Amino acid sequence: MIAILKYNAGNIRSVRNALTRMGYESIITDDKDELTRSEKVIIPGVGEARSAMNYLKQRDLDKIILSLKQPVLGICLGLQLLCRFSYERDTVCLGIFDTIVNKFPPYGKVPHMGWNNFTALKGDLLSGVRMEDDVYYVHSYYAEISPATMAICDYILPFSSVMQKDNFYATQFHPEKSADIGVKILKNFLEL
Repeated sequence: MIAILKYNAGNIRSVRNALTRMGYESIITDDKDELTRSEKVIIPGVGEARSAMNYLKQRDLDKIILSLKQPVLGICLGLQLLCRFSYERDTVCLGIFDTIVNKFPPYGKVPHMGWNNFTALKGDLLSGVRMEDDVYYVHSYYAEISPATMAICDYILPFSSVMQKDNFYATQFHPEKSADIGVKILKNFLEL
């Protein structure tokens, strides 16, 4: 079973709908046992870092996430929460990726919303994806480039578009809204 983490963030049902269209069964849950027993865990979301982290901490879900051994995919806010710290309301996050989440500078249109491609990419999650392939973004904050960066996007400045460390994978873009390329990336994750 694929568990989609419920944690006070928006856009979670669109991930479940995408999985259903692809023929995969999933549950939306914040139950610790269901998360631990699942084959894969997805942490999707649109929202705000501090509120999301508070929800995780109040239910000890932060500790559960850190203990997971199966493949975990963070999407958008999910990627940001897997980082060490977010300047969005000065939030200490989970620290799986040793990098900081910053706000885009004000000299470009923020949020970064719409289709964009990659300036570099590598890793299993992106198997079959090319640098010129477009994916869909909606975000005002970005993860700095780090050793965990698997793909880079350039909008105002270069940032981590895809990250991976051990069994933790993450995309700043929304694969569930990224048409055929997004389906390919989700399928790559589900087949890990």
